[in-house]
Amino acid sequence: MNRRDFLKRSSLVTAAGMLASHGVSLAKAQTDQTYYMVAFLSGIDYWKDCARGMMDAAEFLGVEAVYTGTPEYDITAEVRVLEETIAQEPDGILLTVINPEALQPTIDSAIDSGLPLVTFDADSPLSKRYSFLGTGNYAAGVMGARYIGPLLSAGDQAAVITVPSQGNLLERTQGFLNTLAAEYPDIITGDSFIIDNQNSAEGAATGLSALLQAEPNIKGVFSTNALAAIGAAQALREAGMSADVAHIGFDYDEGTLDLIDSGELGATLAQGTWQMGFWGLMFAYMVRNEMIESVSDWQAAGISPLPPYVDTGVVVINQSNSQYWRSAE
Repeated sequence: MNRRDFLKRSSLVTAAGMLASHGVSLAKAQTDQTYYMVAFLSGIDYWKDCARGMMDAAEFLGVEAVYTGTPEYDITAEVRVLEETIAQEPDGILLTVINPEALQPTIDSAIDSGLPLVTFDADSPLSKRYSFLGTGNYAAGVMGARYIGPLLSAGDQAAVITVPSQGNLLERTQGFLNTLAAEYPDIITGDSFIIDNQNSAEGAATGLSALLQAEPNIKGVFSTNALAAIGAAQALREAGMSADVAHIGFDYDEGTLDLIDSGELGATLAQGTWQMGFWGLMFAYMVRNEMIESVSDWQAAGISPLPPYVDTGVVVINQSNSQYWRSAE
């Protein structure tokens, strides 16, 4: 049994037990309810595993699941899509947040109207969303630093490719930089070594190429998203430095896995994306169907019905295990 089948089977067993504890059989659980997942950059491969987890949960419950979003990296566009989705009166929404402040008013309005909404992957922590399922991004940045740190020598420089305006990527960056400063103080890094790739491979390639020319002693690169890793690998290849620079990425797609297998990317940190989609829908379903009994009346008590934060974890993908992530379909 591969990793994906194991995750699905074990999660289905857990979910069945959870429903059974509330006296709900799968036959009774089946309804005509519809749940939506809303994403930004909705066409990228990264979201496929999240959507697959949601679809697996929907099949398990007998409900309908719809994946939607905006193909652009555009704050206004995601706000608009979220508002349009809410107007369709779904039974619940799973939302990944392009900007915490910009989405908060719409999230709060949805919750106030009685719509179950949980966030995943990227959060709006000050909003009224019921729960966030995602990676402990600061801790993931720490893992990145502890991968890069032992591979570098005193005086070497380390760069970070990220999107500073995106909260989850900022946390990864902070975890990486703080850990290098604390545990590998002889490695040179800081704000001047941060590249904003604007969520594109082209931005990463251009930015890193320019930095490599200005700072030829860069020996480590932490790419905080999959597109950054692809662009950074291109820049290192074109500079003839692939074998000389320790490079760890974040997330994965077929292109990232190809880079790992070819030796152009040392490793990548893979998030529990399927878990986000599967358990996100289970959470929304349980709130919608009044299955939360943590207290006699959580609404009157003024508390969230769900755990406010669920860390779905990260694992390291390298040449020794990359094949197990190629069986998504």
